[in-house]
Amino acid sequence: MSNFRSLKFESLLFSIGQYQVEHRTILAPMAGVTDLPFRQLCREMGAGLVVSEMVAADPSTWSTRKSRLRIQFGDEPAPRSVQIAGYDPQMMAEAAQFNVDQGAQIIDINMGCPAKKVCKRAAGSALLQDPALVNDILKAVVEAVEVPVTLKIRTGWDRQNRNAVTIAKIAEDAGIAALAVHGRTRACRFVGEVEYDTIAQVVEAVSIPVLANGDISTPEKAVSVLEYTGAAAVMIGRAAQGNPWVFQQINHYLEQGKLLAPPSIEEAGRVMTRHLKALHEFYGEVGGVRISRKHIGWYINPLPGGKDFTSQFNKLDSTMEQRALLQQFFARAQYQEQAA
Repeated sequence: MSNFRSLKFESLLFSIGQYQVEHRTILAPMAGVTDLPFRQLCREMGAGLVVSEMVAADPSTWSTRKSRLRIQFGDEPAPRSVQIAGYDPQMMAEAAQFNVDQGAQIIDINMGCPAKKVCKRAAGSALLQDPALVNDILKAVVEAVEVPVTLKIRTGWDRQNRNAVTIAKIAEDAGIAALAVHGRTRACRFVGEVEYDTIAQVVEAVSIPVLANGDISTPEKAVSVLEYTGAAAVMIGRAAQGNPWVFQQINHYLEQGKLLAPPSIEEAGRVMTRHLKALHEFYGEVGGVRISRKHIGWYINPLPGGKDFTSQFNKLDSTMEQRALLQQFFARAQYQEQAA
């Protein structure tokens, strides 16, 4: 894989249905992570598209507090994308209709999740074992709604059964508007090297936009993956946890061929403080305090003294205590930076 100078992108833009995506960096849907506060922050940081947490197709779950929070959009700009998961074509069609009625402008279908609790219900990446059922689900959802429908898959069920190209052709024929491919099989979960050859084969096999996903954490890696696979964009998941700046860093490198400096301590503190406040407001006192712990840990663990801070932060049980401790940490960090 070569460097930026060898890239010859005809355009930095691509479309999903009627929606033009302004940047070639997409936030992957992640359960328990891509809530409204995090999606808003990643959009601000340059993500061309953000996708909500997974919403189950089972209608008995739609009235739960968790599901209601997952389909809140606030003032998010178009297009608003929601991921749904299930195994029954009719139920998936009804879930798509329900989420469009709630404000979704793109429906994303989950056939990539390797989690046992999803796969044991024959949903997520377990569906890759049954191309006929995949076809039935995709056609049912596409026919049920008038908005673009996208799909997220893995390269196959296991290394001996990589069928992403077959699934991609089924998806295109069914009317899927864009396809995200994680470069591991379901059996690999998130372990081992990502292989991009299959993603490149999918790009060659279909004419719809293909989004490359898997271990893309730096601008240089994003460029090399785009060049190697020919994908329309990169989809960023775990690399954005605690690092929403990754989107603007990749965008800048794609557009200018230069690396951005990492955020200053002052900038990092400002973003974290605002993110913490948004989580408290969105989830309330109890939920906000609990969910903030993982996000703040992702941000701060890599910093000097971060793990000790996180251990102390995780023992706090009020919004005021969390905000005060975070402010103290960055006040001390800025003082140490200035004194150095």
